[in-house]
Amino acid sequence: MRKTTVITCVFLDVGGVLLTDGWDHHARRRAAKTFKLDWAETEYRHNLNFATYEEGKLSLEEYLGRVVFYQKRSFTRAQFRHFMFAQSQPYPDVIELFARLKVRYGLKIFVVSNEARELNVHRIRKFRLDGFVDAFISSCFVHLRKPDAEIFRLALDIAQIPARQVLYIENTPMFFQIAEGLGIQSILHTDYKSTSAKLASFGFENEGHP
Repeated sequence: MRKTTVITCVFLDVGGVLLTDGWDHHARRRAAKTFKLDWAETEYRHNLNFATYEEGKLSLEEYLGRVVFYQKRSFTRAQFRHFMFAQSQPYPDVIELFARLKVRYGLKIFVVSNEARELNVHRIRKFRLDGFVDAFISSCFVHLRKPDAEIFRLALDIAQIPARQVLYIENTPMFFQIAEGLGIQSILHTDYKSTSAKLASFGFENEGHP
């Protein structure tokens, strides 16, 4: 069935697929250790605010004011922001893979991700994701956040491509399942090699690369 459906568009997640997660549990743990924060209190405050922050309804400064700088600290906001941004690292092989496939097969590529605005913009620019991505349906821009299925419906409206012609690459099983429930064929990403093999089953050969 897959080979009879022409895929013309790819939806990509960012954290865990193209880049490391921007501000996940592990990054926050490192921050708590580096800046000697009370982990339980910081995580409690984070959990109260993070969904609102990722939906673009809180600025980074507001988030930091609520989660970290609600009391006097021995470090500055600039130092903490720098640490946050430095946690992002690329998966160059995956980035190059989709940049190649876009050119080779004339694909449209859209990002569908949960990202807070300032971190999202930093990641797009630093890792040049806008060099091959046609549009960013990021939670901070559209004020919708996975697992809300509406973010996928909005992405389909923006792409103006039927769900059956879209292939979604995602590393979170629940989000993968939600997309599949909307008729979007999906690949559950775990690593470069397995995703390359799964892409080949859709007719996208990664020729000349391991």
